[in-house]
This record gives sequence, C-alpha cells and structure tokens, in this order.
Amino acid sequence: MRRLRGSSPVIATAVLGGLLLAGCGGGDGGAATASHPGSGPASTGPATAEPDSPTVDPPGSANPSRTAGPEAPELLRFDAKTVDGQAFDGRSLAGKPVVFWFWAPWCPKCASEAPNLAALDDEFGDRVHFVGIASLDTVPAMQQFIADRNVGGFVQLNDEDGAVWRRFEVTVQSTLVFMKGDGSTSRVEYAVLGHDELRDRVRELVAG
Repeated sequence: MRRLRGSSPVIATAVLGGLLLAGCGGGDGGAATASHPGSGPASTGPATAEPDSPTVDPPGSANPSRTAGPEAPELLRFDAKTVDGQAFDGRSLAGKPVVFWFWAPWCPKCASEAPNLAALDDEFGDRVHFVGIASLDTVPAMQQFIADRNVGGFVQLNDEDGAVWRRFEVTVQSTLVFMKGDGSTSRVEYAVLGHDELRDRVRELVAG
C-alpha cells in the first residue's frame, strides 16, 4: 500500500479515506472488469444547456459551452483543474466516448501504460476523449511524470484531493474507465492492458 507522500494529515485523509489502494505492481494480477450505469454523486453544476451560445468548446476549455451537444450524463457533471492549473468542466466531454485513466506518479503500472495511451490518443483522439486523472502525490510529481512519459498530448487532471476518484468509485491505481456516448461505463483495474488489447477496447468504444 502506497500513501500520499509529503502530505498533511488532512490531505491524506481526504484522498485515502475513500480509496483502498491495491495492486500497483508488475501487472501480474488478474483484470477486474465491471459495468456500471453512467451515474455518480449529486450534481455539481447545471444539467441543461444554456440557450445563448451555439458553440461547443473542446475538452479542457476554461468555460466550455453546453448547448450544441447532448446533455451530459450525471457522472460528467463535475468541475476540476488540470495539472497546469486550468479550469476543466467534465460536461465538455459529453457526446463522445471517453477513456479515463486514473494514475499516480510513482505507480509502475501507470508508467507501463503511458506510452500505449499516448499512441492511442494519437490514433483515436479525434473520435474518443482521453483524460488522465492523477492523484496520490503532489502536483510537481504529476508534472514530472507527464513530461517523462510524454502523456501531455491529452487532458491531465490534478485530483490531489481525490474528488474525481471518489466520484468514479476508483479504489486502485491504475484504473481505466471506458465511457460510451450514452454515459454507461466499464472498467479495467489491477491488470495492465497491452497495446493491442487496449486498442481493441478503444475500437469498441468507437463502434458504440
């Protein structure tokens, strides 16, 4: 079990209180895959579109509009910050499939998955949103991991307080959550997916 290093008791409690860390090793554990409805805790923002803007901003926009696309599933109704400190609205992801990658900077499984995710973002990024959610360490450690592993090409969120992890009921790093356009999800945790297997999962998302 690995705890947040250099954190205060308050931060550690907030992050780890709802997260049971396990399985961050060499990738020899079995994959646990489960399906869940596209729902989460109480909404943190409006569920309906505002009628005065006709455009849709890309993921990561500081003030994404919510009008031209479909209504965001409950699970996407959250606000966060990127690792670089920019405002991020989960509602901006609505309308496309999403691959959520929950990782920690010191996790060897996460490091082994990074190049595959970067490659698949290059291949499928126009059809699928890729979003990393980093936690369990400090922002400088997150930034260093992103630079070292070349995963800065897609959105990387700073979830130092564990809020997004709890929203998605993630309890282990690395976890991949695959969300279809209708908001339904499936996940893979404990095991590391190879490039071909991960690519097949992404292709399934594209196919609907």
